[in-house]
Amino acid sequence: MSQSRTADADRAVLLLGTLDTKGEEFEFLRDRLGLAGVGALLADVGTLEPPRGSPDITREEVGAETGVDVAALGAAGDRGAAIAAMAGAAAALARRLYDEGRIHGVLSAGGSGNTAIATAAMQALPVGVPKLMVSTMASGDTSDYVGGVDVTMMASVTDVAGINSISSRILANAAAAMAGMVLAPEPQLEAGRPLVAATMFGVTTPCVTRARDALEEKGYEVLVFHATGTGGKAMEALVDGGLVSGVLDATTTELCDDLVGGVLSAGPARLEAAGRAGVPQVVSLGALDMVNFGARDTVPAKFEDRNLYVHNPSITLMRTTPEECAEVGRRIARKLAAATGPVSLFVPLNGVSMIDAEGQPFHDPEADAALFDALREGLAGSQVELVELDNNVNDEEFATAMADRLDEHLRGEK
Repeated sequence: MSQSRTADADRAVLLLGTLDTKGEEFEFLRDRLGLAGVGALLADVGTLEPPRGSPDITREEVGAETGVDVAALGAAGDRGAAIAAMAGAAAALARRLYDEGRIHGVLSAGGSGNTAIATAAMQALPVGVPKLMVSTMASGDTSDYVGGVDVTMMASVTDVAGINSISSRILANAAAAMAGMVLAPEPQLEAGRPLVAATMFGVTTPCVTRARDALEEKGYEVLVFHATGTGGKAMEALVDGGLVSGVLDATTTELCDDLVGGVLSAGPARLEAAGRAGVPQVVSLGALDMVNFGARDTVPAKFEDRNLYVHNPSITLMRTTPEECAEVGRRIARKLAAATGPVSLFVPLNGVSMIDAEGQPFHDPEADAALFDALREGLAGSQVELVELDNNVNDEEFATAMADRLDEHLRGEK
């Protein structure tokens, strides 16, 4: 069946497939990539049955990336354990091949098992490297598969089980899309501007807009991330990838959702990447007055007696309590105190969001005081610079002060 085996082409794609069940489908993808002028390295990540087809990288070679005993996995017959082990090995393989300049994108197709394995490998690569997953899981909640990077999910429509009139068109489109991404010339933008990441929410938009303008006037390129869980994950993935010079983390609201159980959590590791990497950061408390839920009727019954605010028909906000604010403050203090680079925490004493200002529905001086007190106590004796200003987070003076301080950190000033 094979028409082209150009794995030594200048531009090559890593194909990750469970060849114990999907040999024909991946041979088809490899051929379609070849027809488009793109090379392919086909890696077998199956474990339970002998491979169908001829991989360029055997399952044993994939497993060797992390010391996985593939034969033992197959003999155990534990599908969940096999998927977890091969996901880690595939991620190590993809990263090594990319670092060596041997691949320029990753393409895969399959059901839930192969989707878990292949997207783990895709998440190991930097933002901007083409990543395309044709999956039976693409129409549901794909957050675990996408993570904090630019994984593209494409619905397979039918199961990935044989080449037929539907699957052939879907897979051919996927191969053509991947070839187009890999062969497309990189955009040429103004070079030399340091990249700064910033976090924003609707209720902190004036703050971040003003800070962004100030930073751009100083010569920085500013990427703004919407603090909706995926936004925080994406920003931290860029930091981990070494692409960001500084962070203006004005909106740390995702920490509230992680603590209380809202729908916009970025996970327990939020606010750690910059500190771990030693990247200069200026942090604030934007939207720590709220936990996010969906439409009003989706708010859990246990929260019915809380201060709820219908932001729009799809979003309901819940005011954080003094106890929750104190715990968020303790968590922020621990994370920032562990930072290896310069960090300043800016505290807006007159409110952490638009609706936390005096006269607004979430104005709660007791809750804010619990947050501020926990931060003061947690950061006492640390290297973190604590800057308290008699402003609301959205005041121009506050936003400009944060931008100026981040600029000073980036220029090495104390």
